[in-house]
Amino acid sequence: MLIDSHCHLEYEGLVEDQQAVLDRAREAGIGGFLNISTRQREWDKVVGTAAREADVWASVGIHPHEADQHADLGEGALLEATAHPKVIGIGETGLDYYYDKSDRAVQQALFRTHIAVSRQTGLPLIIHTRDAEEDTARILTEEMEKGAFPALIHCFTASAGFGRTMLDLGLTISLSGIVTFKNAADVQAVAAEIPEDRLLVETDSPFLAPVPHRGRKCEPAFTADTARFVAGLRGVTPEHLADVTTRNFFALFRKAAA
Repeated sequence: MLIDSHCHLEYEGLVEDQQAVLDRAREAGIGGFLNISTRQREWDKVVGTAAREADVWASVGIHPHEADQHADLGEGALLEATAHPKVIGIGETGLDYYYDKSDRAVQQALFRTHIAVSRQTGLPLIIHTRDAEEDTARILTEEMEKGAFPALIHCFTASAGFGRTMLDLGLTISLSGIVTFKNAADVQAVAAEIPEDRLLVETDSPFLAPVPHRGRKCEPAFTADTARFVAGLRGVTPEHLADVTTRNFFALFRKAAA
């Protein structure tokens, strides 16, 4: 069994045919899905899908692109949303300086708000970072010194040095279909070296379809293609990688295991 540790089942491209999307993934051996939220107005839909489907869980959070529209979001709103039994993670949150769709100071402040809630609840922080390695590492280091919290870097595309820093801080690293791309040699090198107990796989669907599906809408079923590729990089069988990443998912997202 594999778990898609990061997908957007409410996004255009998946939501219109959501049941069939899930059925295709189950047929491909995907036995669990973490449905990620990016803005407050979609929390109810994300949680609702998780409540309806036994093998789907939910996160609550604000993507850095949406930070300006949620600048006043306090810890209370996030804490209230985490009470639902199927909400198992905080995010996605973080920093995105590539598009700069929100003010960087607002992104950073909201990132720290999510971290505080992760620390209070014990729910893992799901981190998006793009062109913001220095500030992401600085904030995580500062916040870990205040008190540890579980966290992962989703859709890893950063430098090897950043990856080592995240591992030193105790974070998990999740690989998306990007690892299968021809121009992703740096990501592939990191993927081969991630400690076995710190590795997850994901699709980030409907984005970033892996080889051999490039150019198509990405679906959770394609987790299997990414996992096969990563298994090859690491010199293990796909079955072994599936076992390892599933075990890691439940070790990190303890509320799902419960």
